[in-house]
Amino acid sequence: MTGPAPLRALGGTGLAVSALTLGGAPLGSMPESFGYEVGEQDAVDLVRAVLRSGIRTIDTANGYSEGRSEQRIGRALREEDGLPADALVVTKVDARDGDYSGDRVRRSLEESRARLGLETLPLVHLHDPEFHDFATMTAPGGAVDALVDARERGQVAHIGLAGGDVHQLRRYLDLGVFEVLLVHNRWTLVDRSAGPLIEEAAARGLGVMNAAVLGGGILTGTRRTSDRYGYRTAPRAVLHAVDRMHDVCRTHGTDLGTAAIRFSTREPRIHTTVVGISKQQRIAPTLAASTADLPEVFWDELEAMLPSPQHWLDAGAR
Repeated sequence: MTGPAPLRALGGTGLAVSALTLGGAPLGSMPESFGYEVGEQDAVDLVRAVLRSGIRTIDTANGYSEGRSEQRIGRALREEDGLPADALVVTKVDARDGDYSGDRVRRSLEESRARLGLETLPLVHLHDPEFHDFATMTAPGGAVDALVDARERGQVAHIGLAGGDVHQLRRYLDLGVFEVLLVHNRWTLVDRSAGPLIEEAAARGLGVMNAAVLGGGILTGTRRTSDRYGYRTAPRAVLHAVDRMHDVCRTHGTDLGTAAIRFSTREPRIHTTVVGISKQQRIAPTLAASTADLPEVFWDELEAMLPSPQHWLDAGAR
């Protein structure tokens, strides 16, 4: 067990987070996404180990493995006699079978509360709204209204916005109701699509969470083993950049996974970096990566290899 983790404020929410957040997507076992199974006992043991580590924040979602991620986290919390006072569990409301109505949001919240064993959910994100019609989602009585209403009723303490496409997320951010922004795959060593969105969130005093900084696994190891970034085949320019970044990491005695995590944790506008962990032996090296001491010349060399905006996920975003 490590000592107490230094915590930081999550924007203006009053919540405190650790620099690293455990990403709960693998915990429900998603072999189609991650390439491997995670058993229930292994997931529960991992969460319990995390709660004894310097990671004090856990991120999950209603829809991860049809609720298994939340269920396993909830079991771990019960076996730990509840959530430690300095720890935080964040979840997300999700559509089901294409239904993202206000009623569906209310059911999603009830499912999450039951699985996690939390009477009040500290922070809940509207998850992946960019895949649904904006007018319908924001209509009176719709998904956004239902989430705001849950906050007003005290069922949810704070609400956030989590997704990918930064152009669509900006439309939701401009509603002025969200307190936290979570982006994924779009503020990494090879993609800065979320830069303006993060800047806007910071200017408004929102909390900012950055997820999928390893790009689905391509930004790890000592050599490239994948041609996919952000759930799709990566452009040649991105693959070339990754190969060159591996060379730079070797020269400086580090690896690309460490660089990818540290790139996010060293950004002052980002309050916590979400990293998926499915094996207990990965906790210590992931924590070490989050505080790795790497020289400025190293970061300058990597920055010179950043692909141009037309190769980012949200091409041309600035």
